[in-house]
Amino acid sequence: MLAQIIPWSVNYFIRDAEFAHVSFKSIGRNLELSRWRWDDNNFVTNQFAHPYQGSMYFSAFRSNGYNFWQSAPAAVAGSFMWEVAGETHPGAPNDLINTSLGGIALGEMTYRLSNLIVNNHQRGFKRQVNEVVAFLVNPMNGFNRIIDGKWGKVMANPADRRPSKIVGELDLGARRFSQKNEDVLEKGKNEWYFRLRLQYGDPYIDTKKPFSNFFFTMEGGDNDSAKINTLRVNGFLYGWQLGDTVVPKHMMNITANYDYYHNSVFYYGAQSVNLSLLSRFKPGKKTRIETQAGAGLIILAAVQDEYLYYGEGRNYDYGPGFSLLADFNLYVAEKLMFGIHYRGGWFTTVNGNASTHFLNAITSELRYFFTSHISLGTEWGHASLKGYFKDYPDVSHTYPYVRVSAGYKFNL
Repeated sequence: MLAQIIPWSVNYFIRDAEFAHVSFKSIGRNLELSRWRWDDNNFVTNQFAHPYQGSMYFSAFRSNGYNFWQSAPAAVAGSFMWEVAGETHPGAPNDLINTSLGGIALGEMTYRLSNLIVNNHQRGFKRQVNEVVAFLVNPMNGFNRIIDGKWGKVMANPADRRPSKIVGELDLGARRFSQKNEDVLEKGKNEWYFRLRLQYGDPYIDTKKPFSNFFFTMEGGDNDSAKINTLRVNGFLYGWQLGDTVVPKHMMNITANYDYYHNSVFYYGAQSVNLSLLSRFKPGKKTRIETQAGAGLIILAAVQDEYLYYGEGRNYDYGPGFSLLADFNLYVAEKLMFGIHYRGGWFTTVNGNASTHFLNAITSELRYFFTSHISLGTEWGHASLKGYFKDYPDVSHTYPYVRVSAGYKFNL
């Protein structure tokens, strides 16, 4: 209820927003699903703020002892309650989907990370600092630790607090990108950037519970259209081993995915479910190869539409679609890494201008590790978004870039 009352109070008492003046009459209207309409909020609100709010609903249950599947309906229920009684505006189907599915993915990820940060066996100043950091990662879990008397208390850790491995990498460097020209080296723009990548759990070992392994990426820069350009969460839901071997070489995984891209050329956000084949090979004593190939259903995607603009800043189309992914990584003597990655998607509009959209992104990365922690890498990438419209000229956006960065690899 706090996750509902606090934002409503801000809208009502501080902003004095007209839509916050709810009544039994407005609630009655919003209970009629035939009145629901796709809303006009801007991209960041619908594709990040709403999923984040949904993570609060999910975490309210998760941090009170319910498991993943028991907590998932809370995100849906919380979202529905807000659509009906949080505003006078008619409920929006896109808000219900984004808040529910995005909230589940972000909620479980941040819940697990917040539990990882706090070691219940610790005492003193370090313990208090970790409690604060964990609170910032998942406020609902931190709030419940306070009212349950767990904050700072020496006690047993959760049984699944740590997976078999946690590996992260922080990259700091420069990137050169182009907004209109393919010749990124001659006509591009420069900016500093950072990227944080985290692999929580081993996808071949940690497969007993949803999100027992997940991959998280966050990327940002200092001069692009948004400070945070990429947020991605790919969380394991269910998997099974292919072949009868003691050490698994091939795994089929079903993942829940949250994607958020916002750069100077285009923006895209989606909730999806993928089926992927993960494989690992060891062709030599000091050489190993890891691959991934998969496809999935995009439940709802928001795709930029330069012909659309209304309301608070709605300038994107909504629709379902299909996705493709492929990864190839070669490691030599744990010193040299070369990778090629592809992400693709097709979407058809159900709300917005009649259109279909194709998204393609391919990157290649070369990285050398001077020590087990310090590396230097370079990456080339090219992303394109093409829109084919029924009533307007077709459009094509491209985003080529080159990056150079120093990386720090850490194990938690």
